[in-house]
Amino acid sequence: MPTYDYKCLDCGNTFEYFQSINDEPLSVCPNCKGALKRLIGTGAGPIFKGSGFYQTDYKDNGGSSKSSNSTSNKKD
Repeated sequence: MPTYDYKCLDCGNTFEYFQSINDEPLSVCPNCKGALKRLIGTGAGPIFKGSGFYQTDYKDNGGSSKSSNSTSNKKD
């Protein structure tokens, strides 16, 4: 279930509310009973932590695979 951001159009109060996607949006401010507007959030994007995904997971080391190929192609 997502968390939605709301802002009161009367008093300016902003808050988050945890509710189902199927629930109707809130319409009454809990502070002043004024009209609410549901804000469009950015959502949760991917979080990249560490030394770098490309360098640690996908980067070809180059030297190890090339050296094994060159020794196997030699003729005696």
